[in-house]
Amino acid sequence: MKDTPDHRNEYSITRFDRQFFTGKERFTFIGSGELGGKAHGLAKMSGILGVKPGNAFEPDISVSIPRLSVVTTEYFDLFMKENDLFEVALSGKRDDLIAHAFQKGSLPVGLSGDLRAIVEQVHTPLAIRSSSMLEDAMFEPFASVYATKMVPNNQPGADSRFKKLAEAVKFVYASTYFKSARDYMRVASHTIEDEKMAVIIQEIVGNRFGERFYPHVSGVMRSFNFYPFGRATPKDGIVELALGLGRTIVDDGISWPFSPAYPATPPPFKSTGDMLKHSQTGFWAVNMGRLHRYDPVEENEYLEQYSLNDAEYDGTINLIASTYNGQDDRMESGTFFRGPRLINFAPVLQDRGLPLNDLLKIVRESCEDKLGTMVEIEFAMRLGKEFGEPAEFGFLQVRPMVVAQSDIEIKDEELGDENALLASRTVLGNGSIDSITDIVYVDPDRFDVKDSLKIAEEVDSINSRLVDEGRKYILIGFGRWGTTDPLGGIPVDFGQISGARVIVESSLPDLNFLLSQGSHFFHNVTSFKVFYFSIQHDGEFRIDWDWLKSMNVFSETEHVRHLRLDSPLTVKVDGKRGRGMILHG
Repeated sequence: MKDTPDHRNEYSITRFDRQFFTGKERFTFIGSGELGGKAHGLAKMSGILGVKPGNAFEPDISVSIPRLSVVTTEYFDLFMKENDLFEVALSGKRDDLIAHAFQKGSLPVGLSGDLRAIVEQVHTPLAIRSSSMLEDAMFEPFASVYATKMVPNNQPGADSRFKKLAEAVKFVYASTYFKSARDYMRVASHTIEDEKMAVIIQEIVGNRFGERFYPHVSGVMRSFNFYPFGRATPKDGIVELALGLGRTIVDDGISWPFSPAYPATPPPFKSTGDMLKHSQTGFWAVNMGRLHRYDPVEENEYLEQYSLNDAEYDGTINLIASTYNGQDDRMESGTFFRGPRLINFAPVLQDRGLPLNDLLKIVRESCEDKLGTMVEIEFAMRLGKEFGEPAEFGFLQVRPMVVAQSDIEIKDEELGDENALLASRTVLGNGSIDSITDIVYVDPDRFDVKDSLKIAEEVDSINSRLVDEGRKYILIGFGRWGTTDPLGGIPVDFGQISGARVIVESSLPDLNFLLSQGSHFFHNVTSFKVFYFSIQHDGEFRIDWDWLKSMNVFSETEHVRHLRLDSPLTVKVDGKRGRGMILHG
């Protein structure tokens, strides 16, 4: 959508004016180009959030979009042209080489003046976020493909703060041409030349605690819950919360999930010990102190990961944690006595100290009404030191959700079909496929989680070849696909498996996990209508490894095999019941 001045007036956002900029303006734009998908979504919600959600919960919670300025695509075009960067951008070189070339470029004079005006007035940490023209489209979400770089913006001199901000803007520009973006373009049937980048410069929600800056709560809310538990239904939706920056959820896939209809119902862990083992044990924050490195082409240059002990020292878990009572083998809300801490947000969700869940329901309703579809929302919160002090709810992003509507039914007795390669009662998607003849799987006899980075590279190389050939395939592996933790599964980004039409992940005794519906990886899986099977190693259904091993190998790497079958497999997914199966002939 073209962001004409008329549309901008409709959204009540204003043109940036460095002569009168005070740092208190809520939403401004720089340049006469387009806002891009992410900023356009925020603009649509800017006039709504302060009305119904905001008025209903004041003074307990203030609701707003954190202050931001959008650098429109006009300056991206100028930057590329003035620095003659198209050749290196389209060269297909390594990401770091492209990023270094962009860092050598000079920002347009007009943009430099406006960025200088921003850092002279704003001294809080900033998130420099991508807002490309293709981001957040319904079926081409490009979630996490482009960079977000956070800067502390606390250097004593304006010159230093401007330099760091300019480096971050150029890094986001460069990410338009990184490998992950090129891979996405191929699967989304676009060329890299189609893309243009706007950039959002936005205050980070949170507080400073010594050398750390972070929010008490980050969250992702979805209108539809693909894997409901307890009494919840899919249409009740799901919320995933974490302490610290949202990277813990959207990249690491770690969170505390709950249904807004039943906020006190815990996720389906097997035991209290299992809950403690697999819940959040660390958090991300902006490093406000001395840097361990200077690296302008590193997305996490100013980010650090800290332990829950650090958060307890900061006093930030008092309102969001429970403590394990070993005598009774149960969790007790709060941190009033010593014991292992669990970040389960019980003081907020169960003790009703803050009407967060009620607010989330209204925010979801407002977004669905405005966009006319189910949505995914990202947010962050700053809490007061004690209940009764105002809290700040920062609305960060809204995207449309895709939920398939095909009518497929799989009965219980079908799941045990003798010709089943695999079956599961934990499946994402809906529909059937009977045209896939390629299978790519991690060899169980050669799998070791210590080799997961190498396995990701091997899968990437096979995926690239299959995408070039226009062949869809079934992908089978261990642990969580798309994890950022190499010891938790196989750390691919979505672009590295972009040709997969069906993804299967199997647990192992030391690789158990909950599916994270708030991750960017998961969002791309749903948006591209990929079927997703989760198989428990000790569950009622197993993968037929003997059948796989009996098939002729088309190609093979150290850890991964590629099969090409004579006859296509049949894939059936019953989205209403969350079950599915893959049948061979």
